[in-house]
Amino acid sequence: MPPVTACAPARDTDDNTGHHAGGDANAAYLKYLESTSRGNVAYYRAARTFFRRWPRPQDWVGEPLEVRLSANSSTRPLITFLMLHRGLRPGYDYLLERKLSSIWREIKDSPVDVDLTRFLTAAAELGFTQRVRFATGSQVPARLLIQTGRRLNQLTMDDLAEFAAACRDRQARTGTDHKHYLAALSNTQRVLFHMGILADLPRSGGPIPFAERLSEVAAPIRATLIAYLERKRATCVAKTVSALATRLKHFGVFVTGIDPDLQSIASLQRCRHIEPYLTFLVDAPNTKTGEVITVADRARRVLALTTFLTDITEWGWPEAPPRTLVFRDDIPKQPQLLPRYLPVDADRRLTDALSEHPGNELAACALRLQRACGLRIGELLDLELDCVHEVPDQGSWLKVPLGKLETERMVPLDEEILDLIDHITEIRSASRPLPHPRYRHPAQFLFTHHGRRLGQQALRAELDRAAQIAGLGHVTSHQLRHTYATALVNAGVSLQALMALLGHVSAEMSLRYGRLFDATVRDEYERALTLAKQQARTPATGHTNLPLADITGGADWKTTPLVKSRLAGGFCLRAPAQGACTYANICEHCPSLHTEASALPILAAQRIDAAALAADAEQRGWISEAERHRNPITRLDTLISQAQAG
Repeated sequence: MPPVTACAPARDTDDNTGHHAGGDANAAYLKYLESTSRGNVAYYRAARTFFRRWPRPQDWVGEPLEVRLSANSSTRPLITFLMLHRGLRPGYDYLLERKLSSIWREIKDSPVDVDLTRFLTAAAELGFTQRVRFATGSQVPARLLIQTGRRLNQLTMDDLAEFAAACRDRQARTGTDHKHYLAALSNTQRVLFHMGILADLPRSGGPIPFAERLSEVAAPIRATLIAYLERKRATCVAKTVSALATRLKHFGVFVTGIDPDLQSIASLQRCRHIEPYLTFLVDAPNTKTGEVITVADRARRVLALTTFLTDITEWGWPEAPPRTLVFRDDIPKQPQLLPRYLPVDADRRLTDALSEHPGNELAACALRLQRACGLRIGELLDLELDCVHEVPDQGSWLKVPLGKLETERMVPLDEEILDLIDHITEIRSASRPLPHPRYRHPAQFLFTHHGRRLGQQALRAELDRAAQIAGLGHVTSHQLRHTYATALVNAGVSLQALMALLGHVSAEMSLRYGRLFDATVRDEYERALTLAKQQARTPATGHTNLPLADITGGADWKTTPLVKSRLAGGFCLRAPAQGACTYANICEHCPSLHTEASALPILAAQRIDAAALAADAEQRGWISEAERHRNPITRLDTLISQAQAG
């Protein structure tokens, strides 16, 4: 962008007044107004007044902000013209106070026009909506181009840093929130990165320094904890060290509160420090929810403290206590919970919601892929674009990257999953390779959106929305992995295959699913149940027929606590443990079934009974059984209509 014509130091005036420079700018402005058919008397007078006061337009920049902002509606178009066409640099303090939404009407044929068009095109390729593209373009790139006086491909990280500093200064000066500017600044940096102009992506959070995280801990204790965490970075992944920092912080803050004069970890005492901490944890609140922490969280905090004290003792640190302070029995016993999988009907409804009613389509597809392959959420988001491998005579396989247990694995794929992955590659936003979180080398990730990797929060939000549509309670993404494993166990997969598919490194991890559905337990249960049914004189599997009065106790068969079905020629009674009959209502739904007017009484009676049985099953909490009874009601209505029509 050329400098302001009126500001050229050696040729701006014929005399000391500067009228020649102002005259050139004024003439150019009048010509611009004429070309845009926007000239009027107020504009002309405002321009004459401006140039009379500031023959050198750049002198206007030196005025206090209040003076620059005092320009009226007739003068502001002139200032905009000077910024876009004559290189006037008004200062970020002024630009941040001016709304530039009208800039899209003013930039035509200006040096800024070409660069903003390039920026908007690149933003569109990354998947930004039109509203976000234009809002971002006017909020940051336009202001950067105006103030720096350079072209788009000449912008640097220092320019963005200067803009961010100006935003902070404005907030400190006026109290006006600047979050929308910083959000637009982040979008701008992301677009410029993918255009190859900047080398770095914007930071999205990132680790907080240990000194800052542990600032509430007394200095002597904090120094030891920080040294320990720095040492653990050499052998543990960043996420593990971060979790340790959080749990040790809880202990450090507690000890600082009850003994602020404590000078060393070596001075810790069991009765004075450790036992009060163990007691405190019983009712300790969760800082996010305010509720009491879980037993599992208590165990993790005590275990972190135990590991810390054990490590520094084994390492021979002078800060190590002279005796053991925490013992095995101090760690709370954790409940041995079974994996929380989704029942078949809930799994089906959730999958339908993600497939048919996606809110964020990319996130919905990611969740479906997680369910189909049993991935952890971190493994899912780390998948790269070339994750599908074709093995001769072995079909297609998904290469799952290093995850929680630092292992890679291969998961077989069928055609349906391959189609899903193909669809994901179509809807993802193409982008420049992004730094890999583990290796830092550039990588093309499968799930990219708006020039960055899809985040866990986007997945959780989409899962919450789909669960609500499906009529389910709170569902976590890890339950999709549990559901995948449960389906495999139900299908009879071997322990070795289950370990390979889930990426487990020990049989104990996979055996949890075996305990969930143990075939031996099931066989023993059914054998005992058969004997119990015979002793209780209730219907059992096989062909033993008992008198109806013995089964119902003389009551109406429709009210007995059994699984019941109304058939055209009678009714069926089954014990609840036998479950719903897979052959029920086959005839009613068969397309070969025909009816006539003589069957109307039978059909009507069957419909009444079906409605009563559905209500009875629902009252007993047999949801799937109630649904089974409702299904033939619609079919019976159709048959009744056909019979009435003859």
